[in-house]
Amino acid sequence: MIRKILRIEEIIQGCKKNDNSCKEMMYKSFYGYLMAIILRYVNNSYDGEELVNDCFIKIFKNIENFQAPNNPADLQKTFKGWISRIASRTAIDKLRTLKNHSYVDDLAEDEHPVSPISVASDLHVQDILKLLNQLPDNQRLVFNLYEIEGFAHDEISKMMNIPESSSRVYLTRAKNKLRILYLKTLVNSYEKNG
Repeated sequence: MIRKILRIEEIIQGCKKNDNSCKEMMYKSFYGYLMAIILRYVNNSYDGEELVNDCFIKIFKNIENFQAPNNPADLQKTFKGWISRIASRTAIDKLRTLKNHSYVDDLAEDEHPVSPISVASDLHVQDILKLLNQLPDNQRLVFNLYEIEGFAHDEISKMMNIPESSSRVYLTRAKNKLRILYLKTLVNSYEKNG
């Protein structure tokens, strides 16, 4: 059987009409995109798969609420933004239920001096994800939401149910730890190759 390749607007319209073939196309088209977002929040692919499936349930349930942009050329970008917000919030909700976060857990940590990074590196995406996964959950969440997803601290504080000042502290701590981890990675790389 030959399947017709549908455009994104046709897939969205089909999903709004509860068309299973359109739902399948959407799932196949955006699974990898959503998994990449989810894996910034969770450390393993098993949890990631479960969360991606939860995202699709929410997407299909709420597809009627998606507002297409006036310019059809912006549809793909707007839709990806809409589903990425669903993915981020789904991951945060899951982490919130898995752990009863004490959001002051790492606020009293000793500060490490911040070192400027002046060496260019060819770190790959997988290396960066490994560095992010070494951050404590709270710091990784705030870093992802602020630096990658583009949320403001007031939005993050509402989503995570923490004071805005804690969001700022977690971001600062995350950046400092990433610098330290990055420098360690560079040193280890130079020692192996050096």
